[in-house]
Amino acid sequence: MTAPADGPAIRVVDLVKRYPGRPPVDAVRGLSLEVRRGECFGLLGPNGAGKTTTVEILEGLLAPTSGVVEVLGMRWDRDERSLRERIGVSLQETRLSDKLTVAETIRLFRAFYATGIDPDEALDMVGLRAKGAARVGAVSGGERQRLAVATAIVGWPELLFLDEPTTGLDPQSRRQVWDLVERCRGCGHTVLLTTHFMDEAERLCDRLAIVDAGRIIAAGRPADLVRDSGAEDLDELFLKLAGRRLSETSGPAPAG
Repeated sequence: MTAPADGPAIRVVDLVKRYPGRPPVDAVRGLSLEVRRGECFGLLGPNGAGKTTTVEILEGLLAPTSGVVEVLGMRWDRDERSLRERIGVSLQETRLSDKLTVAETIRLFRAFYATGIDPDEALDMVGLRAKGAARVGAVSGGERQRLAVATAIVGWPELLFLDEPTTGLDPQSRRQVWDLVERCRGCGHTVLLTTHFMDEAERLCDRLAIVDAGRIIAAGRPADLVRDSGAEDLDELFLKLAGRRLSETSGPAPAG
């Protein structure tokens, strides 16, 4: 199936993900969002808010309980093979073989795509070309994280999912990832980014959504969200929303 090029990169309507139990747990509760083609869209929220569950559904790793999920105009239940060729994924914890070298790993991931960029170029883009001969099990945690990002971009995908890609990275490595995101966006690719770093969201995201308890509680351009809330920056906005959420869930103080 060939997807229309003029529609959104991602469309989600009333997404629900429920895990069975007594009682059942709703990780995502009626979430709706739209990501435009060629933008960097950020998903922000505290741990356990439903961000990663939402992203894993968009990546085709989890099935939704209900709702509409369209990625590049296609659906995972009927277009999986075509979608896999057109997306790149960097998970929070991408598991890579410790026994392969860095160069072997990136060449392996390049082989999953019909087209893409040279594996060495992908390593250059994350500053790992000099580590090509090193075993994955021997590199640092930050280098492994950058290698995961390289595996996501080596197919030069239309849609790139980056789930907290700079967690644990030093400032220079973070900057390399930021430059990479800006390069992808500049080439017309779409990026969906989850992050806990407000400066990262302000720098990279054209628009963002803040998720809490499985729902979107605020969405828009970073500058607009900050201005409309009366906050000084995204950090203060995030704290305001967290405080409002706490007051709503705690209820009135007991008398006496």
